[in-house]
Amino acid sequence: MKRIDPASNMQFDDTWRVFRIMSEFVDGFETLKGVGDAVCIFGSAQLGPDTEYYKVAEKTGEVFAKAGYSVITGGGNAIMEAANKGAKQGGSESIGINIQIPIEQEMNEHVTLPLQFRYFFVRKLMFLKYSKAFLVFPGGFGTLDEFFEAVTLIQTEKIPSLPIVLIGSEYWTGLIGWLKETCIKRGTIQETDMEIFKIMDDPKSILDHVKGWYSNKEDKAHES
Repeated sequence: MKRIDPASNMQFDDTWRVFRIMSEFVDGFETLKGVGDAVCIFGSAQLGPDTEYYKVAEKTGEVFAKAGYSVITGGGNAIMEAANKGAKQGGSESIGINIQIPIEQEMNEHVTLPLQFRYFFVRKLMFLKYSKAFLVFPGGFGTLDEFFEAVTLIQTEKIPSLPIVLIGSEYWTGLIGWLKETCIKRGTIQETDMEIFKIMDDPKSILDHVKGWYSNKEDKAHES
């Protein structure tokens, strides 16, 4: 049976698509295998340099870079650009994992290690596999998708737990209120699920939180 590949608008057998998917996995693994400690910074492609969130994202990228972390983003504009810019200024690897979509998203100029993917699920695996923390700035459906997938995978113990931080308390307050007032009250999620992530605002405090999270994890491992 033939299908239309939405990314290329070409007809080809589903079986051959498997090889294209495999090649993306191989390229990603080979490119990122030596990256070391890294954090993912997610956020909107619409919140540009005139917004406070852009400035905070740039500072966050720089703070983590100076602490020895590489910074991974989606490679696009606005929040992603700011985080890559900060990482580059801080002297770390500035990684962009871009996606091919109908409205072309160009790789921002501050990326030092670029990757391009056709499939969202391959791209998201690269974010998860090579990240020590997920730092989530205000964003739209794509950002929410990345945030909720990470939370779901931790909740269901499909991946080891890692720090997840929502950055921008003003932006996220409404969502958190809805989770508490609707989801928890109706029993669709548990109160303990809210412990999977934190809401923070200050880049230095976020760095301290991530470092402290791993320090506590090591202490518990030694105790056991």
